[in-house]
Amino acid sequence: MSRDIRLLSIVTRMNVGGPAVQISNLMRGFVESRVYQVLLTGSVGADEDDYLQSQGADLRVQRIPSLQREINARKDAEALAQISQFVRKFKPDVIHTHTAKAGVIGRSAAIINRSKAVRVHTFHGHLLHGYFSERRTKGIIKVERQLARHSHRLIAVGEQVKRDLLKEGIGQEDQFSVVPPGLSLNRLPDPSDTRQKFSIRPDAHVVSFVGRLAPIKRIDRLVDVIRIVAQQSPKTVFVIAGDGSEMPLLERARETEGLPIVLLGWQAEVEPILAISDLMVLTSDNEGTPVSLIQAGLAGVPVVASDVGSVSDVVVDGSSGLLVQADAIALSQAILTLLADEKARVRMSAFSRQHFPLKHGSQVLVNNHLEIYDRLLGRYSR
Repeated sequence: MSRDIRLLSIVTRMNVGGPAVQISNLMRGFVESRVYQVLLTGSVGADEDDYLQSQGADLRVQRIPSLQREINARKDAEALAQISQFVRKFKPDVIHTHTAKAGVIGRSAAIINRSKAVRVHTFHGHLLHGYFSERRTKGIIKVERQLARHSHRLIAVGEQVKRDLLKEGIGQEDQFSVVPPGLSLNRLPDPSDTRQKFSIRPDAHVVSFVGRLAPIKRIDRLVDVIRIVAQQSPKTVFVIAGDGSEMPLLERARETEGLPIVLLGWQAEVEPILAISDLMVLTSDNEGTPVSLIQAGLAGVPVVASDVGSVSDVVVDGSSGLLVQADAIALSQAILTLLADEKARVRMSAFSRQHFPLKHGSQVLVNNHLEIYDRLLGRYSR
């Protein structure tokens, strides 16, 4: 089946991070296809950078100011009413929700208004581990189970994310599609110029971290890693691109201990960081499918990461990087091993440059979604 599609996408907020990158790549890819699309999104937090302001001026977006990350009965009701109004006016063929809050409100709006649109929800990760209290987590699971019964398709960004959701009774096996993120990179700049810009010595090894500085990312563990690596590899510098509540940990470690940390804050472009990176590191306790590691792979940058969530769906252990337990010593030793073995890094870089465009290219992402939409519209045609 092939038909024009009216697509209404809904995401809680477009803060700089994986979901925003993936959604924007989808929207840009759909421009060249037969999809007429609108994105509804809310407000970013005070401690977050707005992706739309820095990188998304070209996207067709409608703001829903009351749609926000925090639970607020009055604002959530306002968001439901506004989204319901838009559903009635836009008359979409597909309502595709992203992230937890938008998934609840967006799908609820579709159900309440008896929209004939097929309902798709993407889990870019999940909130089942490491985020909330046991009581609140049980409440989230109960809501997600109910909404899954009213969804035509559930998309998980990785196999582990799907397994975790199914284990909690969220959705059925035949409801799920696993669609990894798909990205594209601009040309990498000259490494020498970038090192000079960031005041990094030409002979220094660079280990980068790109992402939100949030508790789940275990920035405290990252600081421990930096301490260990700095003792054994004095020429190594850690370049951190991101911001968040855990920033003070890095600032204190740099100022009071003199650790080799370069803090860049949020960066509109990741390419300069990739251009100077010998390795990228991820120290999280839980992950969906980390976009930063896909960006590293597309640029041929080997990674060292804790083997959690769906990280193993991205990193081919031993070929594009090393996966180890979520432990500072294990992560440090893996970093030191690769920094000392240039041949291994070159081999991993060559593998990644071939592998990642085929699995995680932006056009692959677009094609996968168009196939899902077409199948659903063929099955549930009006």
